[in-house]
Amino acid sequence: MSEVRPPEEILWSLMRGALAARALGVVADLGIAKALASGARPVVELARESNTDADTLHRYLRALASDGVFAETEPGVFANTPASELLLRDAWDDFAHLFGGVFHRAAAELDISGEPTFTRLFGHDFWTWLAVNPSERASFDRAMGGGKERKVARLASVEWRDGETVVDVGGGNGTLLVETLRDRPEVHGIVFDLPETDRDQSAFPDHVEFVEGSFFERVPPGDTYVLSAILHDWSDEQASAILQTIRAAAPPGARVVINDAVIEPGNDPSGSKWLDLLMLALLKGRERDERQWRELLEGAGLEVVDVEDGLIQAECR
Repeated sequence: MSEVRPPEEILWSLMRGALAARALGVVADLGIAKALASGARPVVELARESNTDADTLHRYLRALASDGVFAETEPGVFANTPASELLLRDAWDDFAHLFGGVFHRAAAELDISGEPTFTRLFGHDFWTWLAVNPSERASFDRAMGGGKERKVARLASVEWRDGETVVDVGGGNGTLLVETLRDRPEVHGIVFDLPETDRDQSAFPDHVEFVEGSFFERVPPGDTYVLSAILHDWSDEQASAILQTIRAAAPPGARVVINDAVIEPGNDPSGSKWLDLLMLALLKGRERDERQWRELLEGAGLEVVDVEDGLIQAECR
């Protein structure tokens, strides 16, 4: 039986969440985990290398260490932990940068209106802001490419057919599709996204190509369309428009494979339920439960084949 948390601890954990996100973002941007990769070091050395105030940096690291991110091995000396070591790989540092930076600011202004706060704060919608801030776009693309092993594992259950064309709609830097089809040269892959997407096409194998464009206007013809963490960025109306763009380009029977969360009922801890609020702050997007997914897909003229958390499958009628 799991231990029951005191009610005061529950509320305190929630209230300090904004501080934790900001502190982690600041420290990730300073590259502290990388500076500790070879072992424990005094905070005065870390501060000197990062051109920061030693006392202030100590306070940041001490707070994070109290939750298992870094460890103060002796007074004023810090080391990595398994949690902070994640910042060295798989785009966790980019996630920390975003959640402690632009996401943090947008979430801080979230209200009950149902309207995203991002545009009001930054003067652009989120996607336009990324386009005019290339370094943030690169960080976002790296973050979205992170966790590829988990995403590839989900897509591994899909039967890829010899000779078919798989279009990764909103495929970002191409990491997911390249890894998914790395050992399937008989499958033609297309990474489809906006031209400003940060990518290294020299790393693409011969059977995977990049095609630029907007999924609100068109998508390339294909046999299977993959949407990985795309539709949750958009309202039902906009998500339906994306699906209808796909349906217009796809032959009858083409598959639509969606790598996205399905919110489960009940009160168990759920990152998706918190991510749902972030989507509201940034984009007026949303996470969806099974009923909402079925309504969205069927309303766009697709036949639902299967709905499970992380992998939703449908076919074009």
